[in-house]
Amino acid sequence: MGFVGTFLGIVGFGFGVPIGIILGYFLYIYFQPTDVEREEPIIRPLNELDSKTLHALLPEIPSWIKNPDCDRVDWMNKFMFDIWPYLDKAICSTIRSTTKPIFDQYIGKYCLESIEFDHLTLGTLPPTIHGVKVYETQEKQLAIEPGVRWAGNANISLLQLQIFLVPRITLKPLVPSFPCFANLSVSLMEKPRVDFGLKLLGGDIMAIPGLYRFIQETVAAQISNLYHWPKVLEVPILDGASGATKKPVGILRVKVVRALNLRKMDFLGKSDPYVKLRLSGERLPSKKTSIKMSNLNPEWNEQFKLIVKDPETQVLELHVYDWEKVKMHDKLGMQVIPLRLLTPHEMKTFTVDLLKNLNPNDLQNKRNRGKLVVELTFDLFKEENGRLSGPLDGDVKHSSISWASHDISSDGGVLLVTIESAENVEGKHHNNPYALILFRGEKKKTKMIKKSRDPRWSEEFQFMLEEAPIDEKIHIEVMSKRRGFSFHGKESMGHVDINLSDVVNNGRINERYHLINSRNGIIDIEIKWSTI
Repeated sequence: MGFVGTFLGIVGFGFGVPIGIILGYFLYIYFQPTDVEREEPIIRPLNELDSKTLHALLPEIPSWIKNPDCDRVDWMNKFMFDIWPYLDKAICSTIRSTTKPIFDQYIGKYCLESIEFDHLTLGTLPPTIHGVKVYETQEKQLAIEPGVRWAGNANISLLQLQIFLVPRITLKPLVPSFPCFANLSVSLMEKPRVDFGLKLLGGDIMAIPGLYRFIQETVAAQISNLYHWPKVLEVPILDGASGATKKPVGILRVKVVRALNLRKMDFLGKSDPYVKLRLSGERLPSKKTSIKMSNLNPEWNEQFKLIVKDPETQVLELHVYDWEKVKMHDKLGMQVIPLRLLTPHEMKTFTVDLLKNLNPNDLQNKRNRGKLVVELTFDLFKEENGRLSGPLDGDVKHSSISWASHDISSDGGVLLVTIESAENVEGKHHNNPYALILFRGEKKKTKMIKKSRDPRWSEEFQFMLEEAPIDEKIHIEVMSKRRGFSFHGKESMGHVDINLSDVVNNGRINERYHLINSRNGIIDIEIKWSTI
C-alpha cells in the first residue's frame, strides 16, 4: 500500500497543481468587482493634492503645461482627428501588403490553409500630440520634439495598446529640392511608456500579479535599446541625384600637357589656343590655361586643382578655344573624362580626340579637330581613404565624410567657407548687403541682397591650400553697395577676423559672430578644413 499511496500522491500533485492554477486564474479574472460595486472617483482641485499624489500625476500632464518652450498644437490634433479615418485605411493597407509575403511562407505547413486579416483597423482614436518643442541650431537642419500619446481602440481582439513617446525628429540637411530635406532621423529622448493588455480565453493575462509590470518594463527596455538617444533611426529621403547636398571627398589634380594638330582658325593659317576646364555639377567659374599665340601644337604643362564631390558621376569637362581680340572666341573642340576611370592616388595620362559636341549622331564629330593630352590624379581626403580604394568604377555608394579630424599636418587641403546669413546689419546710407572674404590676398564675395537688414546668402567658397592655415586669420566683412552713381557707393556694415587654428584642430566650426564696428550686427559662418 505504501508504494500505491506514494504513486497516487505524485499523480495527484501532477494534476492538481495545473488544475489549481487554471481555476485560480479564472476566479481572479472573472470574479473581479463589477462597475456597480466600484466607487465613483473623487475629483479634487490640484491645489488640494499632496506632493506624492502630484508627483504621480506628472506623466499625465501635457508637456505644454510643464515646459514653457513647448507649444500647444490643438490645430494639429484637430487635423489628425479629421484625417485619421483615411490614414487608418492607408496604414492598414500597408500592413496587409507587408505581412502577406511573411504569412505566405507558412501556408501549407502546420496544417495551415490560409492566414489573413478578416477585418483590420487601428480604431477610431488617433494619436494625440501633447506639445511640440522646436530647437534652433546653427546647422542646416530642423529639430522638433513632439510628445505623442496613442490609446487606440483597435479591433485586434487579443491586444489592447497604449503608447507614450517623446521622439526627436531631425530633418537634415536642408536642401533646395522638395521636400527640402535629404534625411530624417528619429531618436527617443525619454524611455517610452507602454501599457497593453493581452487577452486569452476571454480573460486579461496582464491581470496576473507581477506579470504586467515585468512584461511592460521588458518591452519598454527593448524599445529604448533600439532608439533611445544617442541611438538614431536614419531614414533617407533624397538621394544624390535628387538634390541632396554632397560634401567634398577629394581633389582632382589636372595637368594640361599639350594639344596636337589643332584646326586653323585665323586668317594667316594659325590659331591662338587656350583650354578651359571644370567639373560637371559645379557652379564655380571654369579654370583656364594661358594663351599660346599662333600655335597649332601648343604645350602648356600647367597644373590645376578641382574639388571632387561625387567621383562616381562627375566628369572633367575640357574645352579648347581660339582667342580673338575683338570678336567672340571660336571653339576648337571639347571632350569629357569620367572620374570613375581613375584610381585614387595614381596618375593617369589621357590623350583624347576633340569633338564639336557630345552628340554621337552629329556628323561634324567625324572631322579631325586635333587631340588634347592631360594627366589626372585623384587624391582622396584622409577621411575617405578607408572607404574608397581601387578603381572608382566599382559599386561604391556615396556618403558624407566626417569632418572631425585631430591630425594636424603640414599637408595641403581645402578650406571651405560658407556664409550663411546675417542679422541686424545696417548701413548709414543704404542697406544692400553682401559679404566680402579676404584670405591670403584672394578676394571673394557673395551676391548682393537689396534692401535687407537680415540677408541670407548660403554661399560656399573654396580655398586650395598647400599647407594647413594653423596661425592664420580670415577676414570677413559685410558691405553695402548702391547701384549707379553715388558719393556713398560702398560702405562697411561690420567685419570679423576669425582665427583658423580651431578649424585646423577640430576640422570644422559653425558659429555666430558679432560684427565689429556694428551696433547689433551678427553673422553666421561655417568653416571646414579637410586634408589630403
